[in-house]
Amino acid sequence: MNELIDTIAAICTPSGDGGVAMIRISGPNSIEVSNKIFSKNTYQLETHKMSYGKFLDSNKNEVDQGLLVVMRAPQSYTGEDVVEIFCHGGALITKKVLECAIKAGARPAAAGEFTQRAYLNKKMDLAQAEAVQSLISAKNEYALKMAADQLEGHLSKKIKEMQKNLIDQAAVLEAWVDFPEEGIEFCTLDEITAHLKGTLEAIKALIESYDNGQILKEGFSICLLGRPNVGKSSLLNQLLKKERAIVTPIAGTTRDLIEETIFIDGMQYHLIDTAGIRKVNEVIEKEGISRALTAAKKADLILLVLDATKALTQEDQELIGQIKDKKVIVIWNKIDLGVLENAPFENQVEISAKTAQNIEKLYQKITEVMVQKVHLKDQIYLTELRHKEALTSAYNHLKNVVDGLKESTSPEWLSFDLKSALSSLSQIIGFNVTESILSSIFSKFCIGK
Repeated sequence: MNELIDTIAAICTPSGDGGVAMIRISGPNSIEVSNKIFSKNTYQLETHKMSYGKFLDSNKNEVDQGLLVVMRAPQSYTGEDVVEIFCHGGALITKKVLECAIKAGARPAAAGEFTQRAYLNKKMDLAQAEAVQSLISAKNEYALKMAADQLEGHLSKKIKEMQKNLIDQAAVLEAWVDFPEEGIEFCTLDEITAHLKGTLEAIKALIESYDNGQILKEGFSICLLGRPNVGKSSLLNQLLKKERAIVTPIAGTTRDLIEETIFIDGMQYHLIDTAGIRKVNEVIEKEGISRALTAAKKADLILLVLDATKALTQEDQELIGQIKDKKVIVIWNKIDLGVLENAPFENQVEISAKTAQNIEKLYQKITEVMVQKVHLKDQIYLTELRHKEALTSAYNHLKNVVDGLKESTSPEWLSFDLKSALSSLSQIIGFNVTESILSSIFSKFCIGK
């Protein structure tokens, strides 16, 4: 990233043709740059108010017409003077307007550079800055809510509460170190330990939320499993509401994994259709079965498809035994052809993949089982590995302090660990972070944000 003295510009809307495109300019010379390419005097424009005019090249030839808004510092996204241009959304015309801005003195923005400037200008902390990209890339309702909460500052507030508690306890330890013979006692050893344990538990809860946070952010994987010709591919097509998989009466039609994505009640699911499980010697089908079983092991949920018109076979029983430790919903398919009495399972749905009968019940069962798996609560979920690692470091240092208090460890050592815990927490919201960490974070952003 370059120094903040530069003025940067980039297209902020997706590439391709559209009705309107937006170009953002930010930096100390953004108003000067815009004044060179706009038909009105941008120095005289009222801040945060749209103006209509023409966009001009260096020879004052008209390139396009549209709207321009000046947002004077510090009341802007980046905290700098910002100008946003709204032109026609054609890919070529948008590029030409951007080129006008660059020729007028701006330089192309790097990935995430606008948000990095917002962070450096204290418009948001680092956790909130990371939430911006999470908000943009959210692929389901849960991911969107988690990103919005983090951008709102829920995680940052929690971290700051922990920091305040640790700073208070650190002050007591420092007093013990500086005045060991004065007999100063601001609080008892038990009170300090209780405060530290409370923070320790809060950190542990956040760390433990990471796995669920990842699931909610990325979605679940669902593997369709069963013998040949039980209707797995028909079910896949029904769930997708399109003919994605080939369906024939011939056993072993599906040889490789077929992967697609669906949304149920705002949650993203990665569906995997697999080869029918049976004993074969044919090399290609055998490989397909091997891949099916591997996919089942990795899946968050297995939809075990059984034929409702037939009794359980030995192959069915063997397959049930192989997945007994997995989260499973048993699908009794082909109920349009009749239902044979079979032993019930804990989670099961009777459907017809051919006629779509009870498909809605299957959706409900999937939501019920998977939300139960996540133990969804109204809480803060970690979604970034960086945050988990920083909290784990803070937890370990703080655990040393709590253990040290029990063992009457020298206050100097306890003070060192407490400061290290504070340093780890600070990294989450943007203190004590290196330039390489910042570059790594913002390089994942799209250009224009």
